Amino acid sequence: MSAPSAGGTPIRTAVVGLGWAARSIWLPRLRRNPAFTVIAAVDPDERGRAAVAETEGGDRLPVLAAVHDLDPAEVDLAVVAVPNHLHCAVATELLAKGIAVFLEKPVCLTSEEAERLAAAERSGGAVLLAGSAARYRADVRGLYRIAARLGRIRHVELAWVRARGVPDRGGWFTQRSLAGGGALVDLGWHLFDIAVPLLGTAAFRHAIGTVSSDFITQRSSRAAWRDDDGGPELSGGTDVEDTARGFLITDDGRSVVLHASWASHEALDTTRVTIDGSAGSATLRCTFGFSPNRLEKSTLTRTVDGTTRPVAVPTEPIGTEYDRQLDLVPALLRDPAGRGRVIEEVRRTIGAIERVYASARIPQETREPVSAPV
Repeated sequence: MSAPSAGGTPIRTAVVGLGWAARSIWLPRLRRNPAFTVIAAVDPDERGRAAVAETEGGDRLPVLAAVHDLDPAEVDLAVVAVPNHLHCAVATELLAKGIAVFLEKPVCLTSEEAERLAAAERSGGAVLLAGSAARYRADVRGLYRIAARLGRIRHVELAWVRARGVPDRGGWFTQRSLAGGGALVDLGWHLFDIAVPLLGTAAFRHAIGTVSSDFITQRSSRAAWRDDDGGPELSGGTDVEDTARGFLITDDGRSVVLHASWASHEALDTTRVTIDGSAGSATLRCTFGFSPNRLEKSTLTRTVDGTTRPVAVPTEPIGTEYDRQLDLVPALLRDPAGRGRVIEEVRRTIGAIERVYASARIPQETREPVSAPV
């Protein structure tokens, strides 16, 4: 792929996978961003292809059934939003052909898949980018600025707890073989992602965790705002968690608490991030994602020497973080040092998720922290 120049020809983009994320998040934003031109859409399902064949201007958008039909001479970037179990296979095929890939989270489901992505990125010479929109929220950016004034970061608490929000209940999201896991893979990936600027390159050395599935079969717990089909009440057929909790320690001695829930006893969907440092602490309360069942506004506070003060954060429309990340993609594609950068973060994230799951499968009475190999 020839790197796009600043202010030059729009990036020729294909959207691969035409489910909710592509139709609701990526296609509308790509179409209205002048840095991109959508030249094709790809989905093996005929209904998905028909749903996006007409562009907003009334022109026909070429729709293909398979990624092997994409020509690297005609495509600069593929935005991949397929079901989780296909992320690695689709992305490696595109990368090996020399097509840059922007891959929705979770980037991969195992450490072995992470290495396959790394090999494809090296062999094809194209860059792998990853969806990490939460980092670009105005309130999260405000938290990062406060974190820089908290001294040495000692402890981070990350929680995303939905009141009701099981996605695609009864579909691939709730099947481990297709999704790779439940709330930990889905929401937890976002939480680990926003921790990267706080923890730097530190890897997770120890992890212990637990998972539960108290809400996942309840009709009232589904994410109705996603327009999922809302099929019949489930009596079985799902094997992922709706809630995951973990305690992790980095190799430089910092601790992280993580709580990810698709559904709970709470009234509103709430995201909470707390940072404890040697010179103070800070807490952000907000709601990630697109659910309408959210906090009215974000609140950010800083505590030093027993005094807690509010920190102003701007109010912005839901989803602005996705526009903000998309605006940065052209520069990331031009960056000659970009290859391999995402993979390093992915290795740490999927390694942590694997160790939390490994711990959760051990009987409670014999549970000890799961350590990374030395």
